[in-house]
Amino acid sequence: MAEKPDEVVTWENAAPGVVVVTMARPPANALGVALLDGLHSAMDAAEKAGDVKVMIVTSALPGFFAAGADIKHLDTIDAASFTEYGDKMRSVNDRLAAAPWISIAAVDGLALGGGLELAMAATLRVSGRNGRFGLPEVKIGLIPGAGGTQRLPRLVGRGRALDIMLTARQVPADEAFRIGLVDRLTDGDVLPAALDFAGQMAGASLPAQLAVVRTVDAAFDQPFVDGAEYEVAQEQSLFEDGEAAEGITAFVEKRPPRFA
Repeated sequence: MAEKPDEVVTWENAAPGVVVVTMARPPANALGVALLDGLHSAMDAAEKAGDVKVMIVTSALPGFFAAGADIKHLDTIDAASFTEYGDKMRSVNDRLAAAPWISIAAVDGLALGGGLELAMAATLRVSGRNGRFGLPEVKIGLIPGAGGTQRLPRLVGRGRALDIMLTARQVPADEAFRIGLVDRLTDGDVLPAALDFAGQMAGASLPAQLAVVRTVDAAFDQPFVDGAEYEVAQEQSLFEDGEAAEGITAFVEKRPPRFA
């Protein structure tokens, strides 16, 4: 019987403005078509709700965030189907990266290949001590093709990215945190740590937060002068059309801001 997207991906509101998306495709959350479609469905639901400020993507399977592409599926398809499957993986990652909310990948197990590419598409990453990260595609004669060769160097630098990809090694959580692949490392359960992280961001202006992300990302894609001009444009837009008026007035009136 074919898998259904809602059988392998579920989502629920964990707090006001915070939704938790959970992958559960035993044994290792291989990124099959149903799981990818389920992630799209979760983002569809978040867009329809209109009030999501933070999305946490995590796993219900002990020891695994996502083990990567569905290799058994790859073994059965031709070149045209391979292109279609790769496009589906990329569309999930690109959509998550461009989503109108902050996203957090909560990892406490293996995040390999496409699983790490999914985690890197999130705005931020939280890991437990059991997290292990890698892009081992060279072992099967491929390269990371769903954003891995582009996002990993932006997070850890060229040399470290090449080290990880050319050796196909698994990076333990403490090293991942040290080199910037992981943003927060917890000794406890990873989902509560991610929810705490989300809670720390919940009171701020989402348009301003998204502008921060866009402007910081621009620093990697263009010269400083162009990036600085983009920063000015984002700041001006927030003042004219964003939530800055409410934030400034609340500061003057010594009260919490009432952001949307």
